[in-house]
Amino acid sequence: MAHDLFRRLLGILAAGCWLSAGAYAEPAPLTVKPDAGTTVPELFARGEVDIAVVRFLNTGDVFQEWMFGVQDEAKRLGVNLTVYNADGDSAKMALHLNHAVATNPDAILINSGFGESLASGLDAAKNAGIPVVTSNSSVEASDHVTNVNQSERMMMRGILDRFKDDMGGGEIFGNVIYVYVSGYRALDIRNGVWEQFLKDNPGIRQVAQIGVVNANTAAQTADQAKAALLANRDTIAVIAPFDEFAKGATTAILELELVDQVKVYGMDISTADIAVMIAENSPWVATATTDMRNLGRVSIRVAAGEVADSYDGNHLLISPRVITQDQLRAAGIRNIDQLDELFPELATPDLAKAPWMYSAD
Repeated sequence: MAHDLFRRLLGILAAGCWLSAGAYAEPAPLTVKPDAGTTVPELFARGEVDIAVVRFLNTGDVFQEWMFGVQDEAKRLGVNLTVYNADGDSAKMALHLNHAVATNPDAILINSGFGESLASGLDAAKNAGIPVVTSNSSVEASDHVTNVNQSERMMMRGILDRFKDDMGGGEIFGNVIYVYVSGYRALDIRNGVWEQFLKDNPGIRQVAQIGVVNANTAAQTADQAKAALLANRDTIAVIAPFDEFAKGATTAILELELVDQVKVYGMDISTADIAVMIAENSPWVATATTDMRNLGRVSIRVAAGEVADSYDGNHLLISPRVITQDQLRAAGIRNIDQLDELFPELATPDLAKAPWMYSAD
């Protein structure tokens, strides 16, 4: 099609600019261009925009919620999706990304994954003039990659502040089990906040670190948590900054009948997570989160906007909030739709929304 030829020509010209200016660009906040039009671009109006979605993990509640958001917003904007699932395999994801580039989509959206394994695919996308948007991936923003992320530091600080408040504030003491797996962008950023928290609160002692990320994260984390709790019977809390971690820790505490002693401070939320948090005797007392469906909507919206050249900048952060078990129970919250009604700030329908995107409603 004519628009394919035009985009290839733009890609050749852009590649020359990248070679001369260098691929790296300082992260700059994403903003809608002042001259972004109000009329839906012709390619979108004709339903001819194709976006490839390359996912590292496709199991787990938050990843499914993210995908629901992507699909919902893509339908609203008239975008065609091709989805590649890597099942937690970095090599498979690298192959998927290169295959996606070869199909010449209008944009590529990457969810999770590691920058090192994706390097060749990202270079191929750059050389083909295909804009790339990443969502919670270990990929740096650049002049050809736009990041859409949660504010991981705010999320981790949120649950740690809640933990400290629950302990009475001030100088606090106790033994804690920590769940963490290195190498994942979100978890690594959260870990930096945890390490600073330990320095600032020397009375808190990390007695064990556990964690695994795979297709059975919750179940295997539960097994590890049981072993760690049995070896450290004076543990007062499990800091579990990923919902699959938190569910696994919750299972272990319930099975060992330690609910009165050990509390869980988790992260992320889904309808299934809400059910775990509000269940009778659940030790999962607080979580820090964005709405993952909203993150999915924003991510595909940014990818569409990059196709239409609607933005300046290359980096967008979505602010989270802390949600407690008490709040969920008091308000009778049982699903994400009800949660969004209670906390409307979790939905950001106007974030990164170019004027023409309102016309697509």
